Amino acid sequence: MCPKYDFKKPNLNYGIVGNCRSAALINYDASIDWCCLPNFDSPSVFANILDDEIGGHFKILCHKTYNITQKYSENTCILITTFSNNHDEFEIIDFMPRYQKESGVFYSPPEIIRIFKLLKGEPRFKIVYDPRLEYSNGITNNYIKERFIVSVIDQENHDTLYLYTSFNKKKFLNGTELILNKDHFVNISYHEKIKPFEINDSLFEFDKTKVYWRNWCSKTPTFKLYNYEIIRSAITLKLLTYEKTGAVLAAATTSIPETIGEVRNWDYRFCWIRDSSMVIKVVAKLGHKKIVKDYIKYILNLIPEKNEKLQIMYGINGEKNLKEKTLDYLKGYMGSKPVRIGNAAYIQKQNDMYGILMDAIHFQIIKFDDDDKHQELWSIVKSIVWVVANNWKLPDKGIWEYRNEDRHFTFSKVLCWVAIDRAIKVSKLIQNGISAQKWEPLRKEIFEDIIKNAWNEKKEAFTQSYNSEHLDASVLLMEPYGFLDSKNEKYIKTVKAIEKDLLKDGLMYRYKNVDDFGLPTSSFTVCSFWLIDSLFKIGEEKKAIKLFDNLLKFSNHLNLFSEDIDFKSKRMLGNFPQAYSHLALIDTALNFNLKLDSK
Repeated sequence: MCPKYDFKKPNLNYGIVGNCRSAALINYDASIDWCCLPNFDSPSVFANILDDEIGGHFKILCHKTYNITQKYSENTCILITTFSNNHDEFEIIDFMPRYQKESGVFYSPPEIIRIFKLLKGEPRFKIVYDPRLEYSNGITNNYIKERFIVSVIDQENHDTLYLYTSFNKKKFLNGTELILNKDHFVNISYHEKIKPFEINDSLFEFDKTKVYWRNWCSKTPTFKLYNYEIIRSAITLKLLTYEKTGAVLAAATTSIPETIGEVRNWDYRFCWIRDSSMVIKVVAKLGHKKIVKDYIKYILNLIPEKNEKLQIMYGINGEKNLKEKTLDYLKGYMGSKPVRIGNAAYIQKQNDMYGILMDAIHFQIIKFDDDDKHQELWSIVKSIVWVVANNWKLPDKGIWEYRNEDRHFTFSKVLCWVAIDRAIKVSKLIQNGISAQKWEPLRKEIFEDIIKNAWNEKKEAFTQSYNSEHLDASVLLMEPYGFLDSKNEKYIKTVKAIEKDLLKDGLMYRYKNVDDFGLPTSSFTVCSFWLIDSLFKIGEEKKAIKLFDNLLKFSNHLNLFSEDIDFKSKRMLGNFPQAYSHLALIDTALNFNLKLDSK
C-alpha cells in the first residue's frame, strides 16, 4: 500500500483478482465493480465501472470514521482491503480460486471468494449486493433459498448467479447493518454447488490459492532493480492468460475510454496476435515456459490448414467473428459513450503481426526441443513467408489500427523484415538453412526499401509512414527487433527526434497527427516505456532511469497500469490492466538489470 496515494483523485483505483479463466476489478473501498462470468469475455455480472447507476456492484458501506487501506498479499493476486477505526478493524480478502489438484489439473472455477476477517472489536457495516446480469440488459431479481441467494435474469437472455454466505442471508440482501463478531465468507459462483460450502472451505481455497501464486512467483528470478514492479507486472500478465486455450488478453475490460467524453472506447477482452506474442516472449524471459507452450498451441489450433489466413485478433476460444455492437443503454465510464462489445478491428489488415508472431516462434524453437511442434511450426513459418512476400509492398492499417485510410507504415514494413529475418534464422536452426538462401534477397530488399522511403532528411528521423513528416513512437522498436543497432547514427537521431516531438511532461504521445477520431489527447503508456528503453540503449542512461521512476509514480496504488495516462491530470485511462503497458515495464526493467549485471 502506498501511504501517500490520493484516493480522492479520480483514477482507476482498482485491483484485479483472477484465476486464468476470468477476473474481477475491485475498487480501493472493496467494491466489486467489474466481473464477467464464467469467462473473461462473458457478459458482465457487475459493471458499475461502466455505469454507476445500473451497472451493478458488491459494495461494503462503513461509517466515515473507518480508514481504508489496500494491498496484495505478497507474491500473489489475493487482494486485502483493511477497514479500521480506533476500536474496530477487519479485512476483506478477495480472490478467485486457482490451484493444482492431485490429478495435475488446475482448479479454476468461475467464482469469487470474499473472506471477512475480524481483526479486533465489533466492526459494523452494511452490504450492497446488486448483481446485474447480462451487461445489465434487463432486470435481475434476487431470491433467498435455503442454501444460497440466487440472482436471475429472464430478459433477452436467461442467466443465473449463486451466492453462498455464512452471514444471515436476509440481512445481507436487505442491506441491514451487520456486526462482525467472527470470520465470515461470501462465495459468488456462476454454478450452483452440489456440496455444502462453508467458511472452512473458503479458508482451504484461500490457502491453496496463496500457495499456487507464491510457487509461481518463486520461478521468477530476483532482480536488483525494480524487482517488486517486475513481479507485480508478471502476475498481471499471467492473470490475463486464458488457460483453457492459451490465449492472452489485451486487457480485462471493455470501453474504458482513452479520453474522457470521447469515443475511443474499445473491447480489449480478445487475443491480438501482436500483443500476445510480445507478452509470451517477455514472460518466458522470466522463466515461465508453460505460458509459451500454451500460446503456441493456441496459434496452431487457429490455423489447422496451410492456406488458413491469419487474422490480427481472435476470441479467447479462437472465435474468428468478433462483430462489434454498442450497448447504448449504458452511460459509459465517467459518461463516455459508447460501450462496445466485440471489436471491428478483427477484419483489419495489419502486416506487423507476422513479424511479431515469427519472432515468438523463433524464440520458442530456440528455447524448447520439440520436433513434433517444430514440424507444425515450420509449416506456419513457410506460410508467413509466402504472405509477407506477397503483401509487404502493400499499405495496411498499422499497429494503431487506423479505421479508415491504409498507409505504408514504417513499423509494418520493419516487422515484415523481422518476419523474413526470423524465418531465415529458423531455417538455419531446423533445416540447415536450405530455405534461408532463397529468402535472404527478400530480407535485403525490404531493408533497403525502408531505409530509402522511411527516412526523412528534414526531420532527421524515420517517420510514421513513407513520404511522411509525422513521427511515431512505434518506430523506436527498430532496435529491439534487430533492424538497426543502438549505435546506428540514424537510429540515435530518430530517438532524439521522437523524444523532442512526442514527449510531454515525462509522458509520450504515440503520434501527434490527426487520426480517424481527431488529435490524440492522452499519453499511450507503452510508448513512454519504449522511449525510456531507447534512451537507455543509446547511452542516455541517467535520463532514462529518471523518466522510468517518474512514470512509475503514475501507476495506481497497487502498481497497476492501464493503456493511457491523461497529460493534464495524470489519471489513468483506457482498458485496465493493460498487457502492453506491463510487458513494456518488464522489458525496460530487465534491460536496466542486464546493464547492471554486465558492469
